[in-house]
Amino acid sequence: MVGEIIFKVSNRHSASMGTPPQIDGDIQNRYYGYFENELKEQALFVFDYETRTGTLWMGDARWDKSFRVVDGKVPELAMSLNESLWLRLCWETAVSILPK
Repeated sequence: MVGEIIFKVSNRHSASMGTPPQIDGDIQNRYYGYFENELKEQALFVFDYETRTGTLWMGDARWDKSFRVVDGKVPELAMSLNESLWLRLCWETAVSILPK
């Protein structure tokens, strides 16, 4: 039914990693991505279609710090291969929806 929650996940990081972002996935004009790596470290990606910007939060890089995503990458973060592939896929999917 419309309006039912389809995905919910709890923070798996300790309090020392900061307060996780509270992301409202019902906001229109955005693309949302969630990832959990083999160590159970979590990441969230949001692409805003109005501003054409991507933002990444990673629990192991402190939840309270967001990172700007540029062309599917975050130059200031060392990411594993799986994390990088996931982020690139999120980016490519989000930008493929942009008007040409």
